[in-house]
Amino acid sequence: MTSKETQERYHKQRSKACQGQVRVWEYSQSKISRMIGMIRLAIAQGIRFDYLLIESWFTCYEWVHFIFTRRIGCHLLGMIKAGKTLCVFNGKSMTNSQIVDELRKKRKMKRSKLLSCFYGEALVDFKGMKVKLFFCKTSHKGKWHGLLTTNTKLSFEEAYKIYSTRWTIEVFFKEAKQHLGLGKCQSQDFDAQIASTTLCMLQYNLLSIAKRFTGYETMGELFRQAQTETLELTLNERIWLIILQIVTQIAELLETDAELLIRKLVSENEKLSKMLNLNSIRQAG
Repeated sequence: MTSKETQERYHKQRSKACQGQVRVWEYSQSKISRMIGMIRLAIAQGIRFDYLLIESWFTCYEWVHFIFTRRIGCHLLGMIKAGKTLCVFNGKSMTNSQIVDELRKKRKMKRSKLLSCFYGEALVDFKGMKVKLFFCKTSHKGKWHGLLTTNTKLSFEEAYKIYSTRWTIEVFFKEAKQHLGLGKCQSQDFDAQIASTTLCMLQYNLLSIAKRFTGYETMGELFRQAQTETLELTLNERIWLIILQIVTQIAELLETDAELLIRKLVSENEKLSKMLNLNSIRQAG
């Protein structure tokens, strides 16, 4: 911005004690430090979790060290990039790509029939901390994707299953933007932007709870046997699972990455995106 644009942009005086000023201060922090602060607060409030699931741009030394130093028995599970970060594997400092080459050279790559993909795993030393790396791809010509976990006893299939639950975040962003106007607030006031986002998330949570209560399917009388209760998949969700299986098989035949193929199909085809929408918010309403 030019100096003139800076002078003309919207300004607002805030009390140092107000929550709006706290949000401004938080906004000026780095993403890593702000997220660590949020997790610290959650732990202090008594919230416990088994795994912290993070995207590849957040997986770094700071996060691994933070989780290692917690005393609540939690672990980190995050995507990793094929960058220049070095880990010690078999006594040598290697990048993720070099570790993949080493595993392939020693024929350590396996095939998971359950997940229909190729994978390999490696116990490495990451800046003095023992972690486990997983690498997987859906076809011979596909791109290798990586996961890092502080739980060295975790299997690949279990790690894949746990990390896949993070997809609900992507579902939230898609449905909140499409139905609840997330990110569409036109106000120049930062407080208004925070309020709009907060209200949107509250709406989504309430609608999700409403759908969950209206979607229960029990065998026998309600609450008679808790172990027999299960959440009912809607017809759309069942169709969506079948479509995912078909696309995965097509991706394998085309020797391409299934996840990229699904993202491309949904993001670039508005009609298909609407067809595949789970309509959870509409049904809850």
